[in-house]
Amino acid sequence: MRVDHAQPTGTGVLAALIISPPGRISGGHINPAISLAMWRFGVFPGAAVAPYAVAQLVGSLLGVLAARALWGPVTGRPPVTRAALQPATGWSAAELIAVEAVSMGVIVYLVGFFLQSPRLAPLVPWLVGLLIGGAIAGLGTASGGSDNPARQFGPAVVSGRLGFLWGYLVAPMVGAVLAALVLQQVRTCREVLTHRLCGTRADGSALTAEDTPDTQP
Repeated sequence: MRVDHAQPTGTGVLAALIISPPGRISGGHINPAISLAMWRFGVFPGAAVAPYAVAQLVGSLLGVLAARALWGPVTGRPPVTRAALQPATGWSAAELIAVEAVSMGVIVYLVGFFLQSPRLAPLVPWLVGLLIGGAIAGLGTASGGSDNPARQFGPAVVSGRLGFLWGYLVAPMVGAVLAALVLQQVRTCREVLTHRLCGTRADGSALTAEDTPDTQP
């Protein structure tokens, strides 16, 4: 039986985290698959992917422990069960991986597309919130609608529900890499401009048309 999870109404919090000062400094990834995709897009150093992923997974674990400390044993009982996800009854690991990979691939592709344009890049925080909310609403009763290795890591480890954990860890990473490859193949002389999901330069200033490679002389 699938465990209940955060509702789409929480996606506004995700957008707020991305555009918050810490989110602007770090890039606001919160997802190892996004960090990996940004490296594949060529706007994020490969050496930073592993430290980011470790921080994201540790943050997931600390979040579950904080919830347990704050609300007590109730967080370990159904329907919460440490917020650990499970696919619907009868789902195989292959089905889980396929659906989660495709879902994450769509998210990464659209994020990369928006980050190619100074006009669209500032909308990325709200795009991410909308897409994650859609994944939760559309896939929550099927695959679980995780789309983030860090989303499942902490809850699964603390609750001991490890049966499908490897699928939830691998599928978003595979989907992110494939989506980055597809975007790089179909783009029309444009590059992803920044790894920051708030759509700004490294110094926090807004992107402009001059940042777009195909508009430069």
